[in-house]
Amino acid sequence: MNTSSSAADAILSRRSQSLSGIVQRELERLILSGEIAAGERLNEQRLAAKLGVSRGPIREATRALESAGLVTVVANQGVFVRQLDRDEAAELYDMRAVVFGFACARLAEKAAPDQVAVLKGLIAEMDAAIGVPDPSRYYRLNLQFHDTILAFAGHKRAVQIYDSLVKEAHLCRQRSLQPIASMQESNEEHRRMVAAIAAGNAVEARRTAEAHHFGGKRRWQATLDKEATRTADAAVA
Repeated sequence: MNTSSSAADAILSRRSQSLSGIVQRELERLILSGEIAAGERLNEQRLAAKLGVSRGPIREATRALESAGLVTVVANQGVFVRQLDRDEAAELYDMRAVVFGFACARLAEKAAPDQVAVLKGLIAEMDAAIGVPDPSRYYRLNLQFHDTILAFAGHKRAVQIYDSLVKEAHLCRQRSLQPIASMQESNEEHRRMVAAIAAGNAVEARRTAEAHHFGGKRRWQATLDKEATRTADAAVA
């Protein structure tokens, strides 16, 4: 057995995996930011040129993105950014409610005063974003608020599952938070969650966390209904 050759192969394999990981993260960023739109085909050659890599890492990255639920492979046609239908997106809200409710209940049992202070600070920043108003900033802070609760809860598998669910639902969620009234309602729900966590009330923390996600689902569905009405009215006109 040629030990040097095996070691070299292992190093090359790690380099390849590292490169495909970098490419995966960049493609994920392009998809989640909307730079590559839902339903759009991923052009391997164009992406390889854009990222300065060969097509191999692009293929490896798209396989990982398919496993993550962000792209769909269509036989003889290519790889497309996944488009969620209404039922699929609604299911994601339901599942996020379960996982986040668990995380909030867990955090309520052990939250430290400095952790509660961090969460209240994020709520205050979201209030400021509403006052401007700055929906994009509110959305970023909203994501940070949820990520912070998951991190404070200290449950790695819950973080992994929630992160995966959020990525799948990312594009449809942002639209539902744009109206000022929706942002205000959402942040009031945040306030109730943190109050329950600060009080050490795990049952109430779970309840308010689940209610928050069901509220988000309702706001998102209302946005879709309004868009459908506007489209129908425009067609009639």
